[in-house]
Amino acid sequence: MRVIAGSAKSLPLKTVGSDRTRPTTDRVKETLFNIIAPEIPECRFLDLFAGSGAIGIEALSRGAGKAVFVEKDHAALKVIRENLRFTHLEDRAEVICQDAVRAVSSMTPDEPFDVVFMDPPYGHSLEQRVLEAMKGSRVIGAETLIIIEASKDTAFSYLEELGYRILRDKCYGSNRHVFVKAGAE
Repeated sequence: MRVIAGSAKSLPLKTVGSDRTRPTTDRVKETLFNIIAPEIPECRFLDLFAGSGAIGIEALSRGAGKAVFVEKDHAALKVIRENLRFTHLEDRAEVICQDAVRAVSSMTPDEPFDVVFMDPPYGHSLEQRVLEAMKGSRVIGAETLIIIEASKDTAFSYLEELGYRILRDKCYGSNRHVFVKAGAE
């Protein structure tokens, strides 16, 4: 796994040596960032269930103003910090050791994040719990782009009821990225 583009282009990233995380492949990461490229410069980026930190680090490398990494696994947190140091991006990063739902519920940022990315463990409905926690919080605003990495068969029928709308749904074989915003069109 490596940084695809930007100031840390081609630098290799460490991964968590266990089955507790599921790194996003370079090909999928490149496709994702090609889609969201206009959103990245100077954005405030939130990486939930951050794993190795590869997604947030990619955002920083491509010019995000700040990235906040939320991860509860201590081995993964160590890897995130090592990857940030190695890529020289730690000055624009904040790492939070907390469960994603609790973190979102307790965060009180001065302004909403511009982009929120979450890649929760599949099959536990954690994406729904995070979206419920974000609803009405200061973490997101009307213009926040929320990206959920999920298994291909994850249902999102509850989104409208929670006040979200799907902008795009990009499938990659066994998984997908669902692009969401709060509020009606």
